[in-house]
Amino acid sequence: MIRRARLIAVLTMLLAGAIGVIGSTQTWVVVTLVQGAGEGLLVPGADAVPVLTPLSLAALALGAALSITGLVVRHIFGALGLAIGGVLVALTAQVAFATPVSAYAATVTAATGITGTESVAALVGSTATTVWPFLTLVVNVLLLAAGVFTIVTARRWSSSADRRYRAAAANATVDASGSRPHDAIDSWDDLSRGDDPTA
Repeated sequence: MIRRARLIAVLTMLLAGAIGVIGSTQTWVVVTLVQGAGEGLLVPGADAVPVLTPLSLAALALGAALSITGLVVRHIFGALGLAIGGVLVALTAQVAFATPVSAYAATVTAATGITGTESVAALVGSTATTVWPFLTLVVNVLLLAAGVFTIVTARRWSSSADRRYRAAAANATVDASGSRPHDAIDSWDDLSRGDDPTA
């Protein structure tokens, strides 16, 4: 499990970021006005939750960078993932379960020219929420969990850079002690110096 911890954290953050970016362009709420055309107004995720796109892009960047970071930065990125996930969970849950006026006010104002929370609310006959707020909420819960998971397991991750460093250090130690086994090139060097390589 620990060997796969880095992969799990990275893929979860990338997934949450990608779904968030895609979701920001999709319809989250369909608003039907009291008076007006029969077709409802379509509210995209970027209007329902204005910080969705930038925070989802930040999650994507965290996921990509997490695969090459050291221990201290892993903890920092885990905390950032936790914070981003927490903010997005709170905001998307509001749209998914309560659909506040602020989620669709900008779209109604653009269509009618009327501003103000109470005025916009008076214009709206009904709202219908699509699947996208719920889907985005789920992946943001996963993002929050990935942040916690990263913080908890980061110390036990191993990276290729760490393995290369340990291998280089071990080789340097062996070379310094002179106990490294000879290879064919070393045997030829011994012969050229007049030494018996079989000794």
